[in-house]
Amino acid sequence: MTEAITNEDLRSEVISAHGGSAWSGTTALSASVKIGGPFWEFKGQRELFGREIVSLSTHRERISLTNGDGRRFEFDNGENVVRLLDAEGQILDHLPSPRESFEGYSTASTWSRLQAAYFISYALWHYLTEPFLFDYPGVEAEEIEPWDEGGETWRRLQVRYPTSIATHSHLETYYFGADFLQRRMDYSPAINHGADIAHYTHEYRRFGAFLFPTQRRVYPRLPDNSADMTVARITIDVAAITVE
Repeated sequence: MTEAITNEDLRSEVISAHGGSAWSGTTALSASVKIGGPFWEFKGQRELFGREIVSLSTHRERISLTNGDGRRFEFDNGENVVRLLDAEGQILDHLPSPRESFEGYSTASTWSRLQAAYFISYALWHYLTEPFLFDYPGVEAEEIEPWDEGGETWRRLQVRYPTSIATHSHLETYYFGADFLQRRMDYSPAINHGADIAHYTHEYRRFGAFLFPTQRRVYPRLPDNSADMTVARITIDVAAITVE
């Protein structure tokens, strides 16, 4: 008989499946990412993002997105600011305390370019550091009841983030297949008035010592916890990842 896996064992198995202890020696990551979906037009920023070169610190919430003409958005959670820079590195615009700028907004509110940059910046930092992020200081993970979908049973971790980490919501749920690779994640972004989201991860590829999903599709989450897959509101496709 197979011994039952405890909560801590599940977190450890998930991290191991994605690359394990090698992550502790990393310092930075870069990726070629294509961002799309109708969400950006709804937020008033239809052409703001496309193919981006993403660079981030793996153990500090700091990230930049650079497009083809050299324009660069930077988010540094330690400094609590988002900046827009030109190709020469000159600051064109900045937004201090970006999260506070969403106070009073609803799901129908449009965003400024720096607000949109804040959203995608902290989101990509999470997506590209998960599940290794589950072992970071202050992050708690607990196994909850499994979920059946698509003929599979997915085990789930409910992850609680400290307020020091910028994230969609401080309590998020992650789903894993029998191979311990992530299949889905649920959250309710506070800056988008807590809209319920089901975010699916597909097409895993190995980059160096690590496995990453290269296709992400974001859908509304219904009251019964299923996803409305009529249209993916946000799409994220990764072409290449380099971990230092």
